[in-house]
Amino acid sequence: MEKIVLQANRREVIGKQVKQLRRQGRLPAVLYGKKFEPISVTLDFRESNRILPGVTSSHLITVEVDGEQLNVLVREKQFHPVLGKLIHVDFMVVSLTEKLRANVTIDLVGESPAVRELNGSLVSGIEEIEVECLPQDLPERIMVDVSSLTQFGAAIHVRDIKLSENIRVLTDLDEVVAIITAPEAEEVVEVVAAEVEPEVIEKGKKEEEVEET
Repeated sequence: MEKIVLQANRREVIGKQVKQLRRQGRLPAVLYGKKFEPISVTLDFRESNRILPGVTSSHLITVEVDGEQLNVLVREKQFHPVLGKLIHVDFMVVSLTEKLRANVTIDLVGESPAVRELNGSLVSGIEEIEVECLPQDLPERIMVDVSSLTQFGAAIHVRDIKLSENIRVLTDLDEVVAIITAPEAEEVVEVVAAEVEPEVIEKGKKEEEVEET
């Protein structure tokens, strides 16, 4: 996991006045946490917009304020509705000695033989799982290889995901992460649509013929 360190300055400006900070190249943010008095800060706007959009909520990063390095997780990112740029960030300060609960994103990787050779469809299930562990043990993402799915109906469940012994999975172990479905369902829909369409057209012709007589 790449280590990210962001420099932050305390700020007194709040409310609608923060727009002026953005014009000055600063990104407003808030730091809060258990046994931590919330403080308002600013970050470098360009650096933050280069780094933070791709950071997941389980990626432990460091924010330095007044010479003190704080371990934080990104809890909320607000983006400009038109420009797509970050306009505000909420950070949760965490202790490296206390376990926490967090959602970790699932990424499906690899290629399923059932898709490649049997024309099956790979259907994804849940996109993240909830875990409990120390902040430094949090995976940024969980990579799930689908190359083991060789036939229709083959599936990967939460129970099949291998994680460190330091991580406790809280999500239902029977939840489906990925499953292979046969192409028949799509073909049936196409056949039904093809059969129904001529009937509708024929009905329209008969109505026209009635009108002409």
